[in-house]
Amino acid sequence: MTTLQQASLPAYDHRRGTGPTLVFLHYWGGSARTWNLVIDHLPGRDILAIDARGWSRSRDLPGPYALRRLAEDTLSVIEREQLTDYVLVGHSMGGKVAQVAAATRPDGLRGIVLVASGPAAPPAGITPAYRESLSHAYDTDESAIGARDQILTATTLSETIAEQVLTDSRSWVDDDARTEWPLHGIAEDITEHTRTIGVRALVRAGEHDVVEPVAVLRDNLLPYLSDAEFSIIPSTGHLIPLEAPNELADALRRFRPGPT
Repeated sequence: MTTLQQASLPAYDHRRGTGPTLVFLHYWGGSARTWNLVIDHLPGRDILAIDARGWSRSRDLPGPYALRRLAEDTLSVIEREQLTDYVLVGHSMGGKVAQVAAATRPDGLRGIVLVASGPAAPPAGITPAYRESLSHAYDTDESAIGARDQILTATTLSETIAEQVLTDSRSWVDDDARTEWPLHGIAEDITEHTRTIGVRALVRAGEHDVVEPVAVLRDNLLPYLSDAEFSIIPSTGHLIPLEAPNELADALRRFRPGPT
């Protein structure tokens, strides 16, 4: 896999293979390597995984870090790599970014996969008080470990992956990027964007996800997608790419993208 980094674009990894290319966008607190376990189950597939602006290897890129900017970054990386046949795969925050990017109906986009995605319409529980509290979830190692073990997951991660989650959420991130999602992005209504997506969607929810529960995705995301397949991955929490990478890879292999 080739790692690329330019001064004006986010860092990303591109592994050449058969298409359509899977373009992976990570969650709030994650990085491109959040997808490594899934990628390991997709030998031979063309893969592009991006570190969002402000995160991991892209942490020195200046803001703003809003959804629109992250979507523009994604499309710029795709253009630089000259992808003409690809699927956007977004997890949580990355899912909301994927919706904004897909809404521009870019050439070459064949489908969109939303994994425990931020919904198009913010749920009623996303109050100012909730957002302020959430913005401090990664303030300390102790708070980040608590979020990882008590909120984000419903399974036990390996020691290596647990440490990776802690490092990604705490050490490899710009402070403004870390607070942008909970204070602003999570509450942004993008329903008018999501309604305009012109490709088939695959939506996967974690059975025990308390961050983006099954009911929230059914009520606040699916109604705005014109052509979506929805299913639940059993026994998982919010970190599906780390808790059930094989099941998610299977879903990606079976997905048949196309226009709505």
